Amino acid sequence: MKKRGTGGLVFSTEQGRMCPECRNPVEECTCGEQTAPAGDGVVRVSRETKGRKGKGVTLVTGIPLAGKDLKDFAKKLKAKCGTGGTVKDNTVEIQGDQRDILVPILQDQGWTVKRSGG
Repeated sequence: MKKRGTGGLVFSTEQGRMCPECRNPVEECTCGEQTAPAGDGVVRVSRETKGRKGKGVTLVTGIPLAGKDLKDFAKKLKAKCGTGGTVKDNTVEIQGDQRDILVPILQDQGWTVKRSGG
């Protein structure tokens, strides 16, 4: 059995439709927006095989983008590499060992890039 939330105001005669989470008018709702993660300003590119049955993926962390911007940028990276991938928890995962291709692309964006791992 699922627990239901405590509920919230969904309509106000003064404001109109309200967001039940942040209790602001829907036009001013801020709870759905993602912000770029605060980091040390370094984009790290690493390779990982753990939990993937020996298949390697390239992880790109620390990109100062969030939400749709990060997904669009990941799509461009995947197209440059010619492989698939995904975005999980503000980390871009690209199939295969693509570090040599990704580092110059990320540096062209003006970010400090470091290769991490082996």
